[in-house]
Amino acid sequence: MQQPILLPVEGKSPAFGENCFLAPNCTVVGDVVMGDECTVWFNAVVRGDVNSIRVGNRTNIQDGAVIHCTYQKAATTIGNEVSIGHNAIVHGCTIHNNVLIGMGAIVMDDAVVEDNCIIAAGAIVLERTRCESGWIYAGIPAKKVKQVSAEQIAGMKRTAGNYVMYSGWFKP
Repeated sequence: MQQPILLPVEGKSPAFGENCFLAPNCTVVGDVVMGDECTVWFNAVVRGDVNSIRVGNRTNIQDGAVIHCTYQKAATTIGNEVSIGHNAIVHGCTIHNNVLIGMGAIVMDDAVVEDNCIIAAGAIVLERTRCESGWIYAGIPAKKVKQVSAEQIAGMKRTAGNYVMYSGWFKP
């Protein structure tokens, strides 16, 4: 069976907490530290080669997503219970807790996405944008469009738990 690509860069190797799942064809390199119960799915790339990437607990990085940073400028920090949708790009930014980054969305350098936010599918959060807690952001460039409901907040937490469950389906 194919193994994930895990590579050191400049003497720094990826580190993982307890019960993480790395899909067989994902890539995680360099200065990357992930908490417990994180999942990195098929064809996802987490590239801590030019700066650091820190990921909290129970965060899922879905198929085809790219997590990167900017050399000598912008590290990437991702909180707990974050779902990063298929083919999303999270680059040199800070994502707080219980956030959903929709499929194909892009979050650029020095942006901050606060707790309980949803970044809609296909949205582009421009550099240095601050996404206020409890709001849905959509469009190009992403704009605040609607408050997140209590049901959506609960749904985001449920999704984080579901991805931990899904990972169990792939463990021997």
